[in-house]
Amino acid sequence: MTEETTDTPKTTFAALGLGPKILQAIAEAGYDSPTPIQAQAIPHVLLGGDVTGIAQTGTGKTAAFVLPMIHRLEQGRARARMPRTLILAPTRELAAQVSENFEKYGKHLKLEMALLIGGVSFKEQEIKLMRGVDVLIATPGRLIDQFERGKILLTGVEILVIDEADRMMDMGFIPDIEKILGLLPPRRQTLLFSATMPPEIAKLAKTFQKDPKRIEVARQSMTASTITQHVVKITRNDDKAKRTALRRVIETRDVKNGIVFCNRKREVDIVTKSLIKHGFDAAAIHGDLPQAYRTQTLERFRDGELKLLVASDVAARGLDVPDVGHVFNYAPPPKDEDYVHRIGRTGRAGRTGESFTIVSPEDEKSWAGVLRLIKTEVETFMPEGLAEELENLPEDTGGRGRGRGRGRSERGEGRGRGRGSRSGGRSRSRADETGDRKTEAKAPEKAEEKPAADAPEKSEKQKLESKSRPKKNKSGDRKSSDRRSRKDLEPANDGVRGFGGDVPDFLKR
Repeated sequence: MTEETTDTPKTTFAALGLGPKILQAIAEAGYDSPTPIQAQAIPHVLLGGDVTGIAQTGTGKTAAFVLPMIHRLEQGRARARMPRTLILAPTRELAAQVSENFEKYGKHLKLEMALLIGGVSFKEQEIKLMRGVDVLIATPGRLIDQFERGKILLTGVEILVIDEADRMMDMGFIPDIEKILGLLPPRRQTLLFSATMPPEIAKLAKTFQKDPKRIEVARQSMTASTITQHVVKITRNDDKAKRTALRRVIETRDVKNGIVFCNRKREVDIVTKSLIKHGFDAAAIHGDLPQAYRTQTLERFRDGELKLLVASDVAARGLDVPDVGHVFNYAPPPKDEDYVHRIGRTGRAGRTGESFTIVSPEDEKSWAGVLRLIKTEVETFMPEGLAEELENLPEDTGGRGRGRGRGRSERGEGRGRGRGSRSGGRSRSRADETGDRKTEAKAPEKAEEKPAADAPEKSEKQKLESKSRPKKNKSGDRKSSDRRSRKDLEPANDGVRGFGGDVPDFLKR
């Protein structure tokens, strides 16, 4: 079954059949009418059937399953280590966003929730699991880890929610999802929500959903009409030009807060340092940073204490800040669909927003793919004086972006030669100094040895040294060499062989 519409008649949350305590929480949150995906999905979820919901980012998909889920969980009680509802999210940030929705809409109900994500301690969550939780929100890897440790039993799950299913596929979680599905009871309600529905996900959904109600409230990959999109085309490929263009674009706009998206974690760090160096209030967030730091940075951004958040795609779908004014793409994303998710961080909940994407000559192919996907004309934007500034900008020999392999290699070779020459110079200098000292130390010995009259005694000492450190002969027979050395030795005064005329006192006793 498929229900597709782009214009849902306006209704109220009360008309959807939600309980009074949930309606009270919704009103306190400041919402008076549901979004199209909420208006269509909530009644079907309340009926207990499987639902597949497809809607663009920022349209309220999370509340579309959280609200009816809370309503159904109001009746009943959780048992120890057996959650009643399981919500799977691809990233820590998205899981945290879902938990915030649960706390906001379920605050007047006595329901327990546990959040299982990486980077945080198990201890507090394990205590909650032992008491029994109604809702368990988790990333797939952490859930499997806890299950294998015997901390969770999944046989009591009544509702399964897979959030951002297409992102799950992108991040390689499908095998984990299949494993988790094998641990769940066959009689359950399965809800799948996503911004896009690739053929692979549609095929997978058929294996774990039974006659789902498919609800699509907008054309797939359509960007929100509340976002004004811009493209900034530059004539150079190096990163210095891109960083300059980014700063000029930000300077020309009245930016209250904004997100800068980069394709690589390394670029996130470099761009953040560049912005801070030039006086911008910026901080980085990506998957390699500690969870505590990521959480703190997001809180600062939500609270308005941070102006610019420089992020990798880890935040493209896991960041729920209703009033983000601007999104800046350092380059088009590797996957065309991610463009929709990135710019969807602005223009949310009916507000307006702006997006800017920097496109260099080597980005043209990726940008053409984005345009084919969104089927929307994007206005070209060029800050005044930027083109002339880029023409006069010194060449960036330290670029590390895509296609910079040649520059990086040349730079590396230059550094290698510089270090090698300096290191070689220091080594040769030390070797020469050592050699001079050895020569000076040995010269007096040779001068004294020439007039010496006790040559036979010296010869005997040399033979003794060969006795104490026997060497292999050409045939490798060390024993024959030892026998020849012994024959050449004369007995010591006390009949001790092998010590010449210097016999230790302890052997004379």
